[in-house]
Amino acid sequence: MTAAQPEIRHAARVIVLDDAGRVLLMRGFDPADPSNVWWITPGGGLEPGEDERAGAIRELFEESGLRVEPDELSGPVAARTAFFSFLGRPYRQDEVLFYARLTGATDVDGSGWTDIERASVTELRWCTADEIAALGEPFYPPALPSLVRGLQDSGWDGVRHEVD
Repeated sequence: MTAAQPEIRHAARVIVLDDAGRVLLMRGFDPADPSNVWWITPGGGLEPGEDERAGAIRELFEESGLRVEPDELSGPVAARTAFFSFLGRPYRQDEVLFYARLTGATDVDGSGWTDIERASVTELRWCTADEIAALGEPFYPPALPSLVRGLQDSGWDGVRHEVD
């Protein structure tokens, strides 16, 4: 028996930091395997023909209610390829991560979630880099704490970093 070929997705995410240097994370799980939990930055699959920056802005708003303008996004600051299973299907996701620094109000709102997000996302939380590393559950990308520290300390260095 051969394994199913993974569905290939293209995605964009946002490492968004607030005034306190905390990053917004979403806690999710696979409804087909509720023990499979993770933390990720807001973002997701691009629509057909959608530009990565536009997709990142759309996803950030849909998943958090936070609005940013295209010129408020730096990057992509990082890129990665992730292999995972969700709802019993294998995926290969090629994703880029942008960076935004918010000032002022950072109240989040999940009212724009899709049905699958309502079924698989349990929490939105602002975390410091140290808090990410101490979550006790997987987070993606694994390099996120070091990316957050670098962005918090120096901003974007102009390099698109390849991360796991």
